[in-house]
Amino acid sequence: MARQDPDGSALLTSAGAGELLQAAVEHAGGRLVSWTLDHVDANPPLSTTATYSAVVDWPYGRREELLGVSARASGPVASDAAAEIFADGEREVAVWLYPQDPDLPGLARAAYAESMAEVCNAHEVFSRPVLPADLDLHMVGYRPRRRAVVRVASDTGEAVYVKVLRPRLFDDVVRRHRLLAEAGVPVAPIAATTDDQLLILRELPGVPLARAVFDATPPCTAEQLITLLDSLPASVAQLERRPPWSDAVHHYATMVARAVPRLEERLDRLVDTISAGLAPLGLGNEATHGDFHEGQVHVRDGGVCGLLDIDTIGPGHRVDDLACLVAHLSTIQRMNATQEARVHQLVREWVPVFDTRVDPSQLRLRASAVIISLATGPFRGQEPDWERETATMIRSAEALVRQVT
Repeated sequence: MARQDPDGSALLTSAGAGELLQAAVEHAGGRLVSWTLDHVDANPPLSTTATYSAVVDWPYGRREELLGVSARASGPVASDAAAEIFADGEREVAVWLYPQDPDLPGLARAAYAESMAEVCNAHEVFSRPVLPADLDLHMVGYRPRRRAVVRVASDTGEAVYVKVLRPRLFDDVVRRHRLLAEAGVPVAPIAATTDDQLLILRELPGVPLARAVFDATPPCTAEQLITLLDSLPASVAQLERRPPWSDAVHHYATMVARAVPRLEERLDRLVDTISAGLAPLGLGNEATHGDFHEGQVHVRDGGVCGLLDIDTIGPGHRVDDLACLVAHLSTIQRMNATQEARVHQLVREWVPVFDTRVDPSQLRLRASAVIISLATGPFRGQEPDWERETATMIRSAEALVRQVT
């Protein structure tokens, strides 16, 4: 079985996963009542991680649980030892029960009000000590074995965001936050850091651009977005280089084609065109954000007031940041007609301004490449009608490429 399915993707997205989940739950002292696939992170042909929403009967009662499973072509790695290892024929897989994520040791504290009250009080995060009952915890996002973000709100009206990071990345992310803060870039202030890799950030003012793009009045201008990127200090270009999304277009196209095989031919054509168009540009040495989109920017009173998620800052091409924003705006899902009209109007206003700052052809080709990376999202998140949404994204990528070919 492992030779036919080296990365475990077939196993973890099939009914066969139920046997693994049942074995893991029974090993922990429970009984699996039901389960559904919740999230899939595929890295063909190397590994697959999936999470499952499950109902489990424990000796103390019935609960809804989140179970995670990782399979690797090369077998378990060192951090898998923090999970339970189960054998499935020729394959060994790591199974864990949320929040005991084997690569995110801090998640076990960030997930519960009792432990977060202790953390917040120890670091004087809020204006007064808090009890668990004073806190409201909301999971903003969870990428199994990669990262998590939890919003912790106090009954005082204060709120912080807790980023749960992998140990090997933690110090570097903290250093990047401090670098930008010292340069005057409007990043979220650090409220506290912990030994189990919790980065606690204060709430930015304003609202996310991702929400404001639907407002009747323009949330900000294209020039203001460029100015925000220009505020990144030159020292950012001396940090470790991280490849732009466009460099991995073939990898993401493979992932999309595996999820929706009927798109494979179109994806091959896109990848060939994008790769040929990007080849001559080479490496860039501008200070870049690395993952710049409407979810990373806060706005207020018609202007930009904050920048989020600076983990990826480093040297690159400004066109990649602007292309990332264009790609995200071009693929917002489940809008009503009014929202769609407002977003399209912003794109029509902003892109010509971006074209004066960067090469228009590179902007569109790189935006198309980012869209292909985003097209892995509907399947990964097991969204309703994910196959149709994936195809819609690929059409958006094709439309951008047609503008320059």
